[in-house]
Amino acid sequence: MRSNEIPPTIKTVLVLDDNFIIAMDAEEILTSLGVAEVHVATNAEQAMEIVAAHAIDFALIDVNLDSDTSFVVADAMIARGIMVGFTSGYGESFPSPEHLRDVPRIDKPFNEMTIGSLIAAAHVQRDR
Repeated sequence: MRSNEIPPTIKTVLVLDDNFIIAMDAEEILTSLGVAEVHVATNAEQAMEIVAAHAIDFALIDVNLDSDTSFVVADAMIARGIMVGFTSGYGESFPSPEHLRDVPRIDKPFNEMTIGSLIAAAHVQRDR
């Protein structure tokens, strides 16, 4: 598997981003990468409702959600066994909690290659 090729087990993805246009862009990219089903949430409450209703294989989570962070959502996803990857428009300057520092992260703007690499990295990390 190439570094930006997503594993075939990733069929359903949750995108959590408070910017709907960016979330829709991510949905389009994920579909082009072969993801069968993409669910979009623009806030933490929507994300948790989606996870309660659907089997999610991977969550693509924006670090900064309006005036809050998504770390609580990431913790909930990880506790459910869902692979997680962060996106951020702040680069490495946005601090994350110690226990989440190993979660793969990409910067915005993203593209097929960076999202594919993020998912592949999360998958490899989980299989260690």
